Amino acid sequence: MTRKLFFGASAAALFAAMPLATGLFAADTKPKTVIHVITINWKADATPAQIDKAIKGAEALPSEYPGITRVWTKPIKKQLPEGYGHVIVMEFASEEALTKYAGSAAQKKWYDLYMPIREESRTSDITN
Repeated sequence: MTRKLFFGASAAALFAAMPLATGLFAADTKPKTVIHVITINWKADATPAQIDKAIKGAEALPSEYPGITRVWTKPIKKQLPEGYGHVIVMEFASEEALTKYAGSAAQKKWYDLYMPIREESRTSDITN
């Protein structure tokens, strides 16, 4: 009887603790990276070749700047304001990596391709 009571109490304590443990582990799973979303309105005279070059330049950034971990350039669905035709998303390792990217050699190299054909862009930075 004592053994059954012990195992029953142990099981109840384990099940009672599970939501608490799940909540603790869930908090740890939130990414600490920063997502940098760029919506782009290309200049009217930007050619498809120039746009492609700028996009390929963005895709190369993770190999040129260690603080950028991933780049996405192929939108599946877009709900953009009039004139905005593309979205580029960059994932930075941290807020510090995003801050240090501004003015870096990698950014300047990409801007050489991107800025001459960009009419306007809007950015959003998101993290947890």
